Amino acid sequence: MTPAARLATAVDLLAEVMDTPRPADAVTSAFFRARRYIGAKDRADIAQTVYGVMRRWARLHWWLERVNHMPDPRALVLADCILAGGRTADAVAGLFNGAKFAPAPLSDRERKLIRALDTHTLDHPSQTEEVQGEVPDWAAGPMRAAFGDRFLAEMVAMLGEAPLDLRTNPVKGTRADALKALVDAGYKAVETPLSPVGVRLATRAPVMAMDIYKNGLIEIQDEGSQLVAFLADAKPGMQVVDFCAGAGGKTLAIAAMMENKGRVIASDVLAGRLERAKERFRRAGLHNIETRALKNERDPWVKRHKGKFDRVVIDAPCSGTGTWRRNPDARWRPLGPGLTELMPLQASILDSAARLARPGGRVIYATCSLLPEENEHQVEAFLASHPDFTLVPVADAWPEAWGKPPVTTPMLRLTPAQHDTDGFFAAVLERRADVVEVADETAAEPAEAEAQD
Repeated sequence: MTPAARLATAVDLLAEVMDTPRPADAVTSAFFRARRYIGAKDRADIAQTVYGVMRRWARLHWWLERVNHMPDPRALVLADCILAGGRTADAVAGLFNGAKFAPAPLSDRERKLIRALDTHTLDHPSQTEEVQGEVPDWAAGPMRAAFGDRFLAEMVAMLGEAPLDLRTNPVKGTRADALKALVDAGYKAVETPLSPVGVRLATRAPVMAMDIYKNGLIEIQDEGSQLVAFLADAKPGMQVVDFCAGAGGKTLAIAAMMENKGRVIASDVLAGRLERAKERFRRAGLHNIETRALKNERDPWVKRHKGKFDRVVIDAPCSGTGTWRRNPDARWRPLGPGLTELMPLQASILDSAARLARPGGRVIYATCSLLPEENEHQVEAFLASHPDFTLVPVADAWPEAWGKPPVTTPMLRLTPAQHDTDGFFAAVLERRADVVEVADETAAEPAEAEAQD
């Protein structure tokens, strides 16, 4: 494809992303599946253009408002070509020329736009810190409360792309094995600085087409997510439940830590995701994982199994603010519940799932959020209403075999600026060993025949 054709396709894809109430990555995948004639390099260039616009969304809108132009897909791509791409107005006009496969010719209003933006750059001293850091209004207050003087530095660190991290599956081999295979294949790969089984690639790579992925030696998993799984300190022979298992990334890490011994139950309200996760479990060679679809967080199965588990891992649904490097559209297009709906749901999930922990057992509450409302505040409220639980500092919960703990704080908080991981939070809560079981105070639940877990 010519540069002009790639820009025309980028405008079409951006329009589809803006008009479709689905995550940008899903829209992008469907867009390219319907256009298989587009080559791999062209797809990468087009996607980079569209994701670049989403990463620079607030600043591009700031400029378009400044010159009094509507932020439609063409205007956003035009502005990005000049402000971020460094193209001149004349060069951009030459690409938007109406030739075959090129974008339609510029209107008079669009010509006025590119002349107004010509020679300018994306950043401007009049922009607020929220605009400079690409922070939506709904998250600005909580983010400032979380980071104080580090607000802008933390937000700027989330503007770039996230690295491609892999986790080595110790059931199938070692990190050295994975590194050798990647280097032999021509990729630059290094050990992750915090995870003892992690590998980081310097560039994007077709990981799922590699033999070491197909045979289960590696899984794609951000280093921060690996660290959250390690906080469970799950040992061989334990009984563990991953309460919000989703696609099963943390389930895999935990089951591998247990050396295929014991029992891990992956549960979720999305039965389809659990079904798809089963293939990941098989590929990893892990046989100690079972799945359990739940109706909701207070499914009768929870009441029947209260006090049965050594570890209860809760990767709670959240705002996803810690994943903005990977999902830049999530800042501006919240497609699921908002913060006011998520917070009571998180509290209810934690309250219900905690019943599964045995006396002396632990609950690991985690999110991929940076907002205190979803993290520390939830833990503090839970501890205030559950005196039978206490907070276990990260340093005490961290497995000795994994070396030095990643943080020195009582709760785990990871950020792109400080740790070069996705933003993650986790707290380890231990149920006192002297707990005396009392009758469940939740509403009566209908009896249900016991199904295979």
